Amino acid sequence: MTNMFFDDETITENDLYFLCYMIERVARKIHQKNSYVVNSISKEEWLRLISLANVLHCENPLKIEDEWIEQYYLTEGNFDVKKINPDLGTCIPTETQMGKVYTRLIVDTQLPQEDYVEGLIRVYNDDICEKLDDYNCGAYYEPSYVIARAYNEGGF
Repeated sequence: MTNMFFDDETITENDLYFLCYMIERVARKIHQKNSYVVNSISKEEWLRLISLANVLHCENPLKIEDEWIEQYYLTEGNFDVKKINPDLGTCIPTETQMGKVYTRLIVDTQLPQEDYVEGLIRVYNDDICEKLDDYNCGAYYEPSYVIARAYNEGGF
C-alpha cells in the first residue's frame, strides 16, 4: 500500500497499528464499540489517516482523541469495555495491547488485493470483535494464530 501523499513511501504495519491503537483509545473515551468509531469515519478518510500515521504518532494521543471526536462528530455512548466481572478478572488489556491484537488479526487474515484500510473495516465489523472486546472471557489473550483461526472459522 502506497502513501497517498508521497508515492515513494509505503504504508507499514506500524501505521496500521497506530490507527488500531487510536480506535481503541477513542472508543474507550466515548464509551462506544470500536466498530462505531470505524464506521463513523469514511474509507477515504481512513486512507488519509493511515497515510498521515507516521507523523500523527508523534502527536499527543489525547489531542488526537479530541480531534477525532470533534472532527468526525463521534458521540458518547453507554458501552464501557472496562466494566468487567471482578470474579472473572481484575485487569483489562491496555489500548496498546488491544491495538496489537487487532493489527495482528488484520494482517493475519488479509485477503489478496486488500489494503490495510479495507482489512481494518472488514475486521472491526466482524462478530469476533464481540468476543475480543469482552474482557470477561479472555479471548484477546489467545495467541494471534488462534484468534486468526477463530476469525476464519466464524468464532471461538
